[in-house]
Amino acid sequence: MRIPRLLAATGALSVATVLALAGCAPSTGGDGGGSSSAIVTTNINEPEHALIPADTNEVGGGLALNNLFAGLVYYEADGSLGYDVAESIESEDNQLWTITLKEGKTFTDGTPVTAESFVKAWQWGAADPELLNQWWFANIEGYSPEGGEDSLALEVIDDKTFTVNLVAPQSDFPLSLGYTVYFPLPEAFYEDTAAFGEAPIGNGPYMLSDTGWVHDERISMVVNPDYEGPREPVNGGIDLVVYATQEAAYADLLSDNLDIIQQIPAGSLATVADDLGDRAIDQPAAIFQSFTIQVGQEHFGMDEEGKLRRAAISHAINREEITDVIFEGTRQPAVDFTSPVIDGWSDDVEGSDVLEYDPELAQDLWAQADAIAPWSGQFTLAYNADGDHQAWVDATVNSIRNTLSIDAVGVPFPDLASLRTEVNNDTIGGAFRTGWQFDYPGLFNILGALYITGSATNDARYSNPEYDELIRSGSTADSIEEANGFYQQAQEILFEDMPAIPLWYQSVNAGHSTVVSDVEIGWDSWPILYKVNKAE
Repeated sequence: MRIPRLLAATGALSVATVLALAGCAPSTGGDGGGSSSAIVTTNINEPEHALIPADTNEVGGGLALNNLFAGLVYYEADGSLGYDVAESIESEDNQLWTITLKEGKTFTDGTPVTAESFVKAWQWGAADPELLNQWWFANIEGYSPEGGEDSLALEVIDDKTFTVNLVAPQSDFPLSLGYTVYFPLPEAFYEDTAAFGEAPIGNGPYMLSDTGWVHDERISMVVNPDYEGPREPVNGGIDLVVYATQEAAYADLLSDNLDIIQQIPAGSLATVADDLGDRAIDQPAAIFQSFTIQVGQEHFGMDEEGKLRRAAISHAINREEITDVIFEGTRQPAVDFTSPVIDGWSDDVEGSDVLEYDPELAQDLWAQADAIAPWSGQFTLAYNADGDHQAWVDATVNSIRNTLSIDAVGVPFPDLASLRTEVNNDTIGGAFRTGWQFDYPGLFNILGALYITGSATNDARYSNPEYDELIRSGSTADSIEEANGFYQQAQEILFEDMPAIPLWYQSVNAGHSTVVSDVEIGWDSWPILYKVNKAE
């Protein structure tokens, strides 16, 4: 088995070198042309929403879209940047960007991919505040949180060229363009968006098969014969299979009925080496795990009482014991709000001692909060049962219960979609599991997405103008190095307010069957499916 170049747990990915776009050449993914007709299978959660780029922000739908579409750029296994549809992305001031497309690109309905395909899709995504990814366009001039048609400062120069005028200079703008929200859309999308979301017409290495998306079962894709890009598949297609539990997926893997499992269930980590041998994969990934309490929850607001209780809860969690016992040492206790594999990560941000297990301090902080407003009731931590979270949730609430002498319990939801529905509707009540799989390898991706005022992925509904200003300063800095300095200052505020409780950084503990080879897991924890060979 060929293992990808691993990123050290305390190392840094040099994004600055990636941004030398004029000299960045695409790679040739695999042998090309589909050397096998066999279908590669991997497990996913049932997507939360229709498969529309501007309205998909969870991993099940994201993995599907990333294989059905080709964006301007894409990410290699190590997080480095390569061109897909883009020929060049250039700017003299990091604010006005000119993007030129390659010739001859088409959607699977035969229509051409043009500059208008990108511009119209971005304008559509920014127009509706109900879309989960609308906020991603906030860095483009003309954006309004209230939406509005054709508001963004985008200009089509010709069929292969368009410009993007940002609100302010942004040094990592090209790096972000591999994310789902920036994918192009064909004209057929606007004719019937609902139908399109069930059966997307993309321009990527794969296209939907005749069976397509069967809800709660699988999303089936075959090779797109017209795709000519750096991600040419070496297999005949992929099936993204929905499982109710990780245990069920692992059982299928052991019997070669599933080719790739993206995360070994916690209960099998102790035996995975014996089960899989060199077919087991263990590597760091850009995944941050936490749980969140919305700021409108009684006793947990952004006032003195709420901040005391949030800090007390954090000090009451024995992260080291949980990662050792539940996860067999395959997780690393968090020391910040980002990920060790992302450039700019630091283990000495001021205030990070709030993540240390300290029962006496936790009890004292809880008592101080009780002096302001006495606690009563039950502390609940909700999670999706289809994601193998019960063991760590039980251990976490036990740690909180035993330390603070309060009633603390885990609350299972049947699947991720049902949990996220309650979160998005602000009807969740109590705390709930949250995590972030980075969309692109930059600190802004998580710090801007999860905690800046008004972001659709700001599950805590947190707002702090000082934090927002530091994030804006970082995003408009002249270099990534300068930007990261602002982001570390912003994290100091997060440690004071604790809108989420950081838990640990998740490694990829994946595995594959005996009938596939050349399995690589990317920096973002997703399998690179177009490279996977499978025996006929």
